[in-house]
Amino acid sequence: QVQLVESGGGLVQAGGSLRLSCAASGSDVNISQMDWYRQAPGKQRELVAGITSGGTTNYADSVKGRFTISRDNAKNTVYLQMNSLKPEDTGIYYCNVKVYRGSYYWARGQGTQVTVSS
Repeated sequence: QVQLVESGGGLVQAGGSLRLSCAASGSDVNISQMDWYRQAPGKQRELVAGITSGGTTNYADSVKGRFTISRDNAKNTVYLQMNSLKPEDTGIYYCNVKVYRGSYYWARGQGTQVTVSS
């Protein structure tokens, strides 16, 4: 089994920055896709950004130009640099990783709260 530990959330003023991290651990961990999702109060969970094992990225239109996803394959860690934060970015941010261990499955972190005040 893979364990995911997220960190970096917090309270920030509009226009500020935060950097989220999600580290995967476990024996024989082989990770392909790594994604960040978020869920705001009363809203559905949405994909914020994703990155393949080869480094190809994709972003939600609402965060393009402000957020950057990256990964360190040696550390099995994915990052989300969030700049120019807006109140509508508030929510719980989760990392989702696609793990191969005989077969593929998805693992999700416990989530980290991001609150952007106006």
